[in-house]
Amino acid sequence: MTIQQVATEAGVSPSTVSNLLNGRNHRMLPETRQRIERAIDKLGYRPNRAARQLRTGRNTTIGLVVPSVGNPFWGALARHLESAALAEGYHVLLCNSERDPRRERDYVDELWADGVHGVVLCSSLPSLDHVMPLVERGLQLVAFDRTSQAGDPASLVSISVDNAIGSQLATQHLTDLGHRRLAFVSGALASVNRKERYRGFTAGLEQAGIDPATSVRAPVKGDADDFGDVEASELGRAAAAELLALEEPPTGIVAINDMCALGVCRGLRDGGLEVGKDVSVVGFDDIVLADLYAPTLTTVRQPMKEMAAAAFTQLRSRLDDSGPTQGQSLLFRPELIVRESTAPPT
Repeated sequence: MTIQQVATEAGVSPSTVSNLLNGRNHRMLPETRQRIERAIDKLGYRPNRAARQLRTGRNTTIGLVVPSVGNPFWGALARHLESAALAEGYHVLLCNSERDPRRERDYVDELWADGVHGVVLCSSLPSLDHVMPLVERGLQLVAFDRTSQAGDPASLVSISVDNAIGSQLATQHLTDLGHRRLAFVSGALASVNRKERYRGFTAGLEQAGIDPATSVRAPVKGDADDFGDVEASELGRAAAAELLALEEPPTGIVAINDMCALGVCRGLRDGGLEVGKDVSVVGFDDIVLADLYAPTLTTVRQPMKEMAAAAFTQLRSRLDDSGPTQGQSLLFRPELIVRESTAPPT
């Protein structure tokens, strides 16, 4: 089905149909617009995106590369980013990388080959060397959940919550309740956000006059570079078993994210302990499950909707050449959400 056929059905010129399809209809009579829309519906016409891109030089599809939608946090990002994109006539292609640099590079290569020149990348890896060749060729990149690092391209936009402050808030909440034996549960500190959250944890201990050397980071055997978000719950469960085997188990635990925290809670229950009474647990992200689990999970909330909107706005402005060409780093404030999983030590 072609524009010419739609124009014949509606009794207008092909250029008039093209004006409507491309949003240039502010001077079009309502009757004319309605005739064209009826013709489009009747004939089942769908614009050829590839042809439109060749004609206009503009692609309204962006890429989103996340570690794994197995973690509801990334599913929520995808939903909010897509909502912001659809409101402006853009579409989103979703890819799961498992934080594997090779998979990230392959996905970005495929997106570029398909004419997608804007990508929101959520790997949080310290180096972006694996995608630099395409950035140098003109790929517009927004790094999500990752603060700016030395060696980043000058045009890079970084969007992140303040991970260090968030983790410090979680730790301070536990120490304010009276906890002195604390543990931090995470996989390998191989990504930017994990390092920042652990730094916030130790800063919170020091603020309370606790020597960070007396705390525990677990699980020991989970400290591997292949840790992905999809395994976070099992890692948390294994970490809880390790912590309970200590001569003096911690009374308060800060987990790297909510999925890991929920795994910790399950492991504590496996050991016969009651979360929020025998041991307090704090997560990070405030995923939808945090308020559904029993007991409900104390956590650090990221302003996901605002962060997703900022990611799309920054990317679109660069694709449209209407924004700054220099890189930017946007840091959002986290919020501690206190629920039932934390209480004073017994």
